[in-house]
Amino acid sequence: MCEITLSSYRWVLRVQPDESIVSTLSSQLAIPRPIARVLASRGMQTPTEAQQYFTPRLDDLHDPFLLPDMERAVERIEQAIAAKETIWVHGDYDVDGTASTAMLVEFLRSIGGKVCYYIPERLTEGYGISRQSIHAAITAGARVLITVDCGITSVEMIEYARAQGLDVIVCDHHEPAEVLPPAYAILDPLVPDCPYPFKHLAACGVTFKLIQALCIRRNIEEVAFDYLDYVAVASAADIVPLIGENRILVAHGLRKLNTNPRPGFRGLIDCTGGEYGSITTSSIVYGIAPRINAAGRLGDARRAVEMMMQSDPILAFRIAQSLDHDNRKRRTLDEITYEQARKQAEEVLATQSRRSLVLHSSSWHPGVIGIVASRLVEKFHLPTILLTSGDDGIAKGSARSIRDFDIHAALRRCEPILLEYGGHKHAAGLALRLENIPLLRDMFDSIAQESISDAMLVPELTIDAPLELPELTPSVLEVLPRFAPYGFNNTKPLFIADNVRLVGGIRQMGRNQVRFRTLQSNFVIDAVATFSADKTAILQRSASFAMIFSIEEETKGIPLLRVRDVRPSDSNASQAQSDWN
Repeated sequence: MCEITLSSYRWVLRVQPDESIVSTLSSQLAIPRPIARVLASRGMQTPTEAQQYFTPRLDDLHDPFLLPDMERAVERIEQAIAAKETIWVHGDYDVDGTASTAMLVEFLRSIGGKVCYYIPERLTEGYGISRQSIHAAITAGARVLITVDCGITSVEMIEYARAQGLDVIVCDHHEPAEVLPPAYAILDPLVPDCPYPFKHLAACGVTFKLIQALCIRRNIEEVAFDYLDYVAVASAADIVPLIGENRILVAHGLRKLNTNPRPGFRGLIDCTGGEYGSITTSSIVYGIAPRINAAGRLGDARRAVEMMMQSDPILAFRIAQSLDHDNRKRRTLDEITYEQARKQAEEVLATQSRRSLVLHSSSWHPGVIGIVASRLVEKFHLPTILLTSGDDGIAKGSARSIRDFDIHAALRRCEPILLEYGGHKHAAGLALRLENIPLLRDMFDSIAQESISDAMLVPELTIDAPLELPELTPSVLEVLPRFAPYGFNNTKPLFIADNVRLVGGIRQMGRNQVRFRTLQSNFVIDAVATFSADKTAILQRSASFAMIFSIEEETKGIPLLRVRDVRPSDSNASQAQSDWN
């Protein structure tokens, strides 16, 4: 990749595609060359690969029995259903956990299972399997315990459950520890030597594979696809890569959300003012997911499970309204916590040379620290741990990372002072004794200083291809939407154009929001951007500039550029683009 280091972003051009590949894709798929170049730059070498990308097919899903313990899991569940044994599903309180729980409970009940479920209380129990859940399962007469979105690191708890006579099936997608739990069956693509070819499923995706396997065994595979709306919501919310199998699952799940959503999701869509037929991954991330999460952040997460399983549209809408109300309260808490944490971070960075942030306050609500940690990463571009504590002397926190810094691996190196931790490369949770926070702050930053280069501290914009503005033909605009659904590792295509001029003035649309008109080679097109004053000044003072942008539709058929960054044309941006030509 060719890099341009800027004061605000580093522009990274994807590896230059072979022009013969671009020509082949363009001619055989009958698509414009700029589109073919984006496909090639993203690694699609053949028309077949590109066609599979543009047309995600359920037939291309992997065989669920490639997960090594799937056969044992299916057999044990079928035995439990036949013997009318109670099956206990233990989930988590976030979107992935509650959606996985609702989906599995709903499905197992539909095939005759006697099923109860348990979602831990965020404030008092925290994440993962607990003795409370195990005891409740035993009291309910359960013989099988299925964990969803947790369990892969719960060695001690699963040993305890096993000693109580429970057969535990783990459905998880988190990184395993060095020792696997002694479960009856483990379904997790990340376990060592697992032959399952796709490693990036959300927990709901793993749980779906269990449902798919049960349906295959019963010769009703089509039934499994009725649950893909759950998988789409959970996968988008959990920020898993929207590539490969996830792209297929989410694309088909979005179709169900847009055409025939179950009452619980319909209630949430109505609360957000969403339009059926226009629900996207962004609608999930910014509308549906926060309201589902609000159930566990400010109350009982079981409300979200009940809403998603609810068959009565009126009752589902009432629960959705209560979650919408809680989400408004949550946003207020977010702002208060963010302002306090931001000031604390600025004080730390003003006096110390840090490559990480470990912040603590006993006043912060545990339900919002993960969200605030993510916002702090966006602002300071440093891996961040936010901790809060109660009267028990235990601090619990959420960790969020920057590109290329494995925060789960960093926490593993801090394990001697942690009571518990778990998660993946980009996000994790942890707990430790209050008096060990200063030690964690130093240990964690030592790892960050060792692992984080200067380049990693600058956020990146990854450019797919150069694009001259006159190349914005109707055929380009027609094909671009086929890159959706967008998400992590499958972002909206970004283009670079150089020697662009400003036409007329700049209109302020709100705080840092500007609208302006661009000109290149006698082609004029409107653009919008979220720019600071110095970026706006580049537009006004430069004879011409280079810009990175994506393409949207303002009204039907009329394109609009969303500009992400600009640089005067006399910078090295021009040379970088020329490397493509």
